[in-house]
Amino acid sequence: MTSQFDISCSNNTPRSKKRRPTFRRLLKTSGVKLENKLKNRQLKQQNVAKKQRKEQKKLRQAVKDAAIRTPRPLETYRKRPEEEEDEEFLESLPTDMMEEDDLRQMTAMARHASFITRDLSSCGPVHGGKKRSSEVVRSYEKVPRKMARTEEKEVIHLLPIKDKTGVIPQSVERVVKTQLEEEEEEEDSAEEPDEFENGALQSGAGLTAEQREQLRVHTVSEKRRRIASLGSAIVSDPYSNIKRVKELRGMLMESDASVAVTVRKLVMVSLMEIFKDIAPSYRIRPLTAAEKAAKVKKDTQQLREFEEGLISQYKFYLEDLEQTIKDWKQKKKKRSQSVGFQSYRGLAEVAVRCLCELLLALPHFNFHNNIIVALVPLMNDPAKKVSGMCCDAFRKLFQQDKMGGASLATVRVISGLVKSLNYNVRPEVLRTLLSLRIKEVEVKKDLEDSAPKKKFMNNKEKKKNLSRMQRKWKKAEEKLDKELLEAEASESKEKKLKVHTETLNIVFLVYFRILKKAQKSELLPAVLEGLANFAHLINLEFFDDLLNVLQSLIQSGDLTNRESLHCIQTVFTILSGQGDVLNIDPLNFYSQLYKMLPRLHAGMHNDDILIVLRCLDAMLTRRKKQVTLQRAMAFVKRLSTLSLHVLPNATVGLLAANRSTMHAFPKCDFLLDNEVQGSGFYLPELDEPEHCNAQNTALWELHTLQRHYHPVVRCLAVHLCLGAPSEGSAALNVDLSRRSPAELFNVYSVKNMTFNPPVALPGTKKKDRFVGGAMLLDEKENRRHSACSTSDSLNSSTLRHKD
Repeated sequence: MTSQFDISCSNNTPRSKKRRPTFRRLLKTSGVKLENKLKNRQLKQQNVAKKQRKEQKKLRQAVKDAAIRTPRPLETYRKRPEEEEDEEFLESLPTDMMEEDDLRQMTAMARHASFITRDLSSCGPVHGGKKRSSEVVRSYEKVPRKMARTEEKEVIHLLPIKDKTGVIPQSVERVVKTQLEEEEEEEDSAEEPDEFENGALQSGAGLTAEQREQLRVHTVSEKRRRIASLGSAIVSDPYSNIKRVKELRGMLMESDASVAVTVRKLVMVSLMEIFKDIAPSYRIRPLTAAEKAAKVKKDTQQLREFEEGLISQYKFYLEDLEQTIKDWKQKKKKRSQSVGFQSYRGLAEVAVRCLCELLLALPHFNFHNNIIVALVPLMNDPAKKVSGMCCDAFRKLFQQDKMGGASLATVRVISGLVKSLNYNVRPEVLRTLLSLRIKEVEVKKDLEDSAPKKKFMNNKEKKKNLSRMQRKWKKAEEKLDKELLEAEASESKEKKLKVHTETLNIVFLVYFRILKKAQKSELLPAVLEGLANFAHLINLEFFDDLLNVLQSLIQSGDLTNRESLHCIQTVFTILSGQGDVLNIDPLNFYSQLYKMLPRLHAGMHNDDILIVLRCLDAMLTRRKKQVTLQRAMAFVKRLSTLSLHVLPNATVGLLAANRSTMHAFPKCDFLLDNEVQGSGFYLPELDEPEHCNAQNTALWELHTLQRHYHPVVRCLAVHLCLGAPSEGSAALNVDLSRRSPAELFNVYSVKNMTFNPPVALPGTKKKDRFVGGAMLLDEKENRRHSACSTSDSLNSSTLRHKD
């Protein structure tokens, strides 16, 4: 029976899943490796056995101590009178209601009574075995509550050494740290600086000013090291250390008043650089419920956790920056009293700078529109430093924005700001719109409009004109084109054109509102400058109304020279572009510019000449078929007169404009002769170019300009006196002939108050004193002069000898 039971038990025992290695597999493994495995297994078994033996020994010792310390029998006490009365009362109670079994059990319990049943409140024990009873409790306390932790060692096998005796295996033991120990070490390291800070704060109460400054410098250096260590850890491995961003962001709440401002500024700038480095090049979208429930790989899950942590910390960081700016704007002390009110402006400037950097560095990332909404009102801030930073940031954003999405969002917010403040904004806010990149795309739009548009078939036409197989191929082709477009990551031209068109519509809406409702505001110059810049993109429907408004503004006389020039430039830019189909003769605008030219002398702004040169190019050169010869000659004469009263670079630009006009109107060479053409005489004070009889005068100013100190002015004056030939010895060199008047104005600019080009240095060779005078004297006089000079030299030598 016993053998059958043993057999049945052995059959019921489950077999080990780990199979023994086959002989062929054993041959493949080296003997050294098998020996090392065997050694590792034996070491682990020995360690486990040691642990078990130690625990059993401790438990046996504890049980033995508890068994030895048997409780003493109950001591005899003298009964109190109250206790005797209680016993008499209990004995007098009837026992009929109790059963015999209960009485036996109670008597047995009374015989085996222990120290638990003792009445401790009656009196103290007679015996003095207090020390022995306390040792019993102490022995129980010595018993370990948990298993003692032993250091786990990992055996690292090194390359074996071979000598005469054979192969000697090499191994090294390394203590393996668990995850809990690592976390405890990190917590201890994190608590150390806090303890130091608390001690410094407590000890800083009775320090002198010098000691407090030293303590502050030491604290700042410690904070800097902490910020640097956290930042380097995050940047080196952002996927694993994204939680450290929260710890770094928590330093924005620094409570030490002596270093709070410095630490917060350092943390703001550090977090800005960290987000610029670790932010991905795509927009992170929130996960759907189905995506969250689906099982993914470990790498995908790590990426999701990183993106989620990055988005949350980035959002909190932006909120902190915005709150810092709001505290400064609202003149309130929030969060804590550690930062003084005077320091909030410095913190706000750093916060604005961080937002501007993120605006330019991460235009594709999340919360970009929120940054735009926060920064656009600051463009109108009274503090010039803050408004300057914001305006410069948006100018750079417009220049680098190729797709137009960020520009459209910014223009919308600016339009709302101008309207909400009732057009009471700074002109710099509207001048930032001049940096919009829309000119290049508009040329592509014209080309697309002239090309034949492709006609797309709807479903009915497809079913009617295509077979089933053709429809199938068509669908597959459209799907493939869509995938290729997504792979190239290229936006369609139609979408880009649509965005730019909407942006321009909002810009022109802002401009037209100001022209209609706030013509006397300080925004009018910026509006006229913007209209002159985007005039070639204005829709034809607005041309008539816009020309009437600009003409009324010029005739009112309330505009400055620069504003009037912008109005004229806008009109002629429109007429030279899409407005060439309109049958309009802007004679009044020609008269206004002709009347304005004498006021643009060197005592006024020199930059106004640049606008004049652009107007002349649009008025005379591009519209030469609509301009009469009398008008062209009048402008040439007045420009020559003006060239005597302006700075050298303006003179170069005006002479170059005269050259272009003489090429467009060859008969202007009448002005180079002294003969009178027709009747009448020249009226220089008349402001009508058609009736001033410019053909009866000559360009005598060119002879004066031939003796100008500027070499380029002299060259151009000589060139015009000879009739401005394009070929021959009198022709200009390539550098001057191929550049427009506006380019020559900028090339020879004198903004730095220096000669451009610089003046040549005089020769180093010295001339004799009387070379010029000796030629005028006779031979006798020359001999007399030489004799006097020799006698003087002899007298001087004799005097030296006497001395």
